Amino acid sequence: MLPTADSPVAPMLAKAVPAVPDQDAVAGGLSFEPKWDGFRAIVYAADAGDGTIGDVQIGSRGSKMLTRYFPELVDAFRELLPSPCVLDGEIVVPTGEPGSQRLDWEALSQRIHPAASRVNLLSEQTPATFVAFDLIGLGDESYLDRPFAERRAALEEFAGDLPAPLQLTRTTTDVDLARRWLVEFEGAGLDGVVAKPLAGPYTPNKRTLLKIKHHRTADVVVLGYRVHTSGRGVGSLLVGLYGDDGVLRNVGGVSAFSDKVRLELVDELEPLVERDESGAAVTGATDRSRFSASKDVSFVRLWPERVLEVRYDQMEGMRFRHTAQFERWRPDRDPASCTYDQLDRPIAYDLAGVLS
Repeated sequence: MLPTADSPVAPMLAKAVPAVPDQDAVAGGLSFEPKWDGFRAIVYAADAGDGTIGDVQIGSRGSKMLTRYFPELVDAFRELLPSPCVLDGEIVVPTGEPGSQRLDWEALSQRIHPAASRVNLLSEQTPATFVAFDLIGLGDESYLDRPFAERRAALEEFAGDLPAPLQLTRTTTDVDLARRWLVEFEGAGLDGVVAKPLAGPYTPNKRTLLKIKHHRTADVVVLGYRVHTSGRGVGSLLVGLYGDDGVLRNVGGVSAFSDKVRLELVDELEPLVERDESGAAVTGATDRSRFSASKDVSFVRLWPERVLEVRYDQMEGMRFRHTAQFERWRPDRDPASCTYDQLDRPIAYDLAGVLS
């Protein structure tokens, strides 16, 4: 039975591996493609009753529907798709001048706004692109049980010539080329490389794909901590780096501690807690965003005297794009030496070179 917006399909997922695998890592071989850094989207383009496109819905990886936030894509699906279908892909927002375009996560995240007037304005100012990378259904036929090699061939025939803002992701079976993509495409704002078993069916909500992301390390200064949602222990550490002006700036958070470590951290960090004249711990609050509107953003301030090493994948402006991972304490490092200069920045790469 063909999935619909009323009976949606969960997207297939990926598990992380440390490097681009060889072809013999999976029976039947692998297909490699860029890992897009956007909103995962399942597009349901329903039959209007005469073989043309009628209702269009855009589902997300979770339960949230994205349809209302991208009216320009809904219009494009209705006008450009040759027949009813269900597509798996990614919504991205490219920005920059021709020849130096890249993906813009901040512009994409701003598209999720409660006001319809704002949504319509942003659809004109920062229009989105949909990058298709799998075919779940075509017409009234489900493709879930077909191997990826067959789904990809059908997707190329169906959508290979569609104009912007609809795009078809690149693929290759050349392992060396995939390893080049991992390095080069980061400069256009991409997130890594995905490997898909050529003989594998579409497996909703299962981690049967392989993802290879960029991982780097940095030495950062502990600024404070958030109390765990249970009310006991450290939920996350807030960390910072010094800029050229000597100002220590918050660059993100470090989390995923075990219950045991969360409780130990409270005692370990106790000597660093800032206190007012009454002896009470000094607290602060980080900036809110549309993704943290209902969350507690308060934290306990710490004197910036301890350094730790973290793993991170990429930067978004002056902050870590995702939550960083704890590696180890660095008692040998002076906090003042933890600057932005240590960060590895990708070489610029034009997004058009990825899409071509």
